[in-house]
Amino acid sequence: MTEMLSFAFMQRALLSALLVGIAAPAVGIYLVQRRQAIMGDGIGHVALTGVALGFLLSTNPVWMAVLVSSIGAVVMELIRWYGKARGDLALAMLFYGGMAGGVMIINLAPNGSNANLTTYLFGSVTTVAASDIVAIVCLSVFVLAVSLGLRRQLFAICQDEEFARVTGLPVRLLNLLLAVTAAVTVTVAMRVVGLLLVSALMVIPVAAAQQATRGFAATLGLSVGFGVLVTLSGTVTSYYADVPPGASIVVLAIALFALVTALAAPLARRRGKAVARGEEGGTLVADGEERRQEGAAERPTRV
Repeated sequence: MTEMLSFAFMQRALLSALLVGIAAPAVGIYLVQRRQAIMGDGIGHVALTGVALGFLLSTNPVWMAVLVSSIGAVVMELIRWYGKARGDLALAMLFYGGMAGGVMIINLAPNGSNANLTTYLFGSVTTVAASDIVAIVCLSVFVLAVSLGLRRQLFAICQDEEFARVTGLPVRLLNLLLAVTAAVTVTVAMRVVGLLLVSALMVIPVAAAQQATRGFAATLGLSVGFGVLVTLSGTVTSYYADVPPGASIVVLAIALFALVTALAAPLARRRGKAVARGEEGGTLVADGEERRQEGAAERPTRV
């Protein structure tokens, strides 16, 4: 371990993995709550065009990806509002158009190459440069400020938009902010797990935490802990086993989900029997607030 930490590139790799492990589940919990777990994957397709434009224009690909993916996320949100029956088709064209556009543009860039493209598609945390660290730190601070600072408001719109609108919350503004925050999270994570795998890091730790917790605050805290665990473990594994870090992180996340599910299954059965007998009370929904549920199917933090 001491030998690994003596290398500057591994110090940068572990720092970026730590930040991504915190930021991705912190946003992913809202996407899971809204049944939009696949949104991160779609934003990743669009972000590829931003990466390619960065190479073409000789600018930082991370910041260009932030700009393009944020625009794409806003467009996705507008399609969700107004698309209606044709919304799915429009989103599909946006996703695959972003991927195709990225591949086309990067081949036109004088300093672009297939090797560069691969590092962004599948992640290459050991190649994170000092300039990338600055971008990752700044973007992670923004993501955490939104996802934690506005957790009550974001939880409200994810739980029931109509009720949130009645209470006076700016629902559309919050939806747009959440979409942009998800786009920023994708660009933060792309150097660690890659654009094609980033959605897994935003969703799987949350899904694992949901197997062991019932309240929103507890699920948020545990999912962040799981995210940090798998990103750091996957990075260390990639160093010693000489395997791709992005794939290692996602495989470990899936293994963690399977383990937590297996351990939590007996407890869930006991809770289900208690609910059936009417012996169990309310379910925590957000920051210590309780409300009584009719049954387990109504738990707000379940997938």
